[in-house]
Amino acid sequence: MPPFQHHVFFCTNERSADDPKGSCIHRGAGDLHAHAKERCFSLGLKGTVRVNKAGCLDTCAQGPAVVVYGAKDPPEGVWYTLQSKADVDAVIDEHLVGGNVVERLRMKQGR
Repeated sequence: MPPFQHHVFFCTNERSADDPKGSCIHRGAGDLHAHAKERCFSLGLKGTVRVNKAGCLDTCAQGPAVVVYGAKDPPEGVWYTLQSKADVDAVIDEHLVGGNVVERLRMKQGR
């Protein structure tokens, strides 16, 4: 059995302010990452959910970008665009705890 049921990666890439793609860190990814870590800890998910920072996920134009990988074979890879702490909470409650992908927050295809 894998050590975690889910790995959650928050893009925390930072580009210059004038870059046309923008960057997830300038769109609030740092605060959203911190909120996710705190919320998962408060829900007792330590040991089953790991919330990590990632470098560039090459989707900053749609960011803040988050990808959730589950402990399936092959692992699922669900990409989200999260704009607020409420969005983070929805992914935690509905996806990580409830097992249902949050379709309204799924990232659109393309970069």
